[in-house]
This record gives sequence, structure tokens and C-alpha cells, in this order.
Amino acid sequence: MPRSNPSGGPWGSGPRGPPADFEEFLRRGQDRLRGLMPGNLGGRGFALIALAAVVLWAFSGFFRVEPDEVGVVLRFGKFVREVQPGLNYHLPYPIETALTPQALRVNKIDIGFDLRRGSTLRDVPEEALMLTGDENIVGVDFSVLWKVKPNHVGDFLFNVQAPEATVKAVGESAMRAVIGRSNIQAILTGARQTIETAVQELMQKTLDSYGAGIVVQQVQLQKVDPPTQVIDAFRDVQAARSDMERAQNEAQTYANRVVPEARGRAVSRTPKPIANRPSLKRRARPRVSRKCTSNTKRRPT
Repeated sequence: MPRSNPSGGPWGSGPRGPPADFEEFLRRGQDRLRGLMPGNLGGRGFALIALAAVVLWAFSGFFRVEPDEVGVVLRFGKFVREVQPGLNYHLPYPIETALTPQALRVNKIDIGFDLRRGSTLRDVPEEALMLTGDENIVGVDFSVLWKVKPNHVGDFLFNVQAPEATVKAVGESAMRAVIGRSNIQAILTGARQTIETAVQELMQKTLDSYGAGIVVQQVQLQKVDPPTQVIDAFRDVQAARSDMERAQNEAQTYANRVVPEARGRAVSRTPKPIANRPSLKRRARPRVSRKCTSNTKRRPT
């Protein structure tokens, strides 16, 4: 006859049911989950949720453009229009998106030297050293001021992959071309303005051919010197040339003063011809008249 086990298990410790507090916790959780399900809200509640989602989606199209920016609206990735600084609106994502590049800010790029924030000036010889038209080497440090061309922000964003690197490369190439057509003496003295203008015009022409949407505002020559290794010898040559030019100018000034004086003295000391002397002319006239009178008297009647 089997032994009765009140606990219900073969070893006297059968399975026990879950605690009462845990069952209550599960029941309450199921009730809350059922309360959040849309089926309990009905058609009106679902419509309200959908309307709220649409309103939030529509409001996501508002965006702000800062004073130094220009907004660019893309529709399915294609450029559509430009918008000015202020509060603007585009169709919500994914229909339209907006980009806000700093198109109104003037940018500056240094070529031939590196001046980082909080650091000293550092020369970059691979950018600065250039060959002149008379086969001399000169170091040129200059800066380029540029900005995005008005109404061409789309070209700036999509036609050039790296705008700053492109401007730097074009600036260095244009400066080398202009320096290669100039003599070192003109470069180091009075041709700075001419060089800046020529480089700016050549850069603008090249960037326009790329369709970069960039306008070059100014090219500034910072320093133009011979290489550091020969700068002392070059300065000696320049000093000797200046001394030679000064001596030539002094000699020319002396000649301009002395030669006219010598010519004047020579003219004043030159004797006049004897036939042109007035005293001889006065003496010759009475003799001629007397001779004519005597000849008249001797003529027979």
C-alpha cells in the first residue's frame, strides 16, 4: 500500500506554487500592458495618436540659419533652392533636407608659413620657395582671403570636394606662375601690388573654370625674401648695387652742372671774325667813298 505524502512529491518535498505577491505583480503588469494597447483606445484614440505624430513630423521641417550662414534645401538629395539667414522651413525628412554652410564668412588661408593659434610663426619651405624669371630663388609668404560666391552655394557644396585645399593649391600654383614671369629685383622692390593683382585674377579665373562657387577677395604678400642660406650674401649684393647706383646718380648730377657752365665759358671766350668787327667797317667806308670821288674827277668830259 503506497505511503501517502501530503507534500505531493516522491521525496517528501514536491513542487510548490508561486508566492502570492509575485502572482499579484504579474497580474498588475498584464493589466497595465493591456491598458497601453491601442485596441483598448478605440478608433478615436488611434486617430489622435496618428494626428499627433503627423503634426510632430510636419514641425520637424523648421530650421534656423545663422547670420554668417546660407541655407541650402535638398529634395531627395537634389539641390532645390537657397534660403537666407533666419527661421526657414522645408518639407520634413526624408522628402527634403537642409544644409547650412558658413557661406557669408570671409575665410583666410596662409601659404608659405603656418601660424596656428597659440603658436609662433613657422616657415613652410616646400610652399614658399619659388623660382623667378631670371632663375633666382625667392621665398614668398602670402595669404588668400576668400568666401563663397553669392548665389553659388550649391556649386560650392557639390562641385568641389575639399574647398579649402582647392583654394590653397590654386593659390600656390598661381603665385608660382606669376613669380616665374618676374625678375627678382622687381619682386623685392616695387612690384608687390602688381603681383598681388595678377595672382588674384589668375586664381579667380581658375576657380571659375572649376565651377567652385568661390570668390577671391584679396591676395596679401606677407614676406618676400631670398632663401635663409643666402640672404646675407644677397643683402651684400643689394648694398653694392645701391652704392653703384648712387655713385652713378652723383656723377650724372655733377656732369649736368659742370658741362653747361664749361660750354658757356667757351662761347664767351671765342674771338669774333675780323670782318665782322664794327671798327674795321667804319674805317673802310670813308676810304671807299674817297676813292670813288677821285675816280669821278679824272673822268674826261
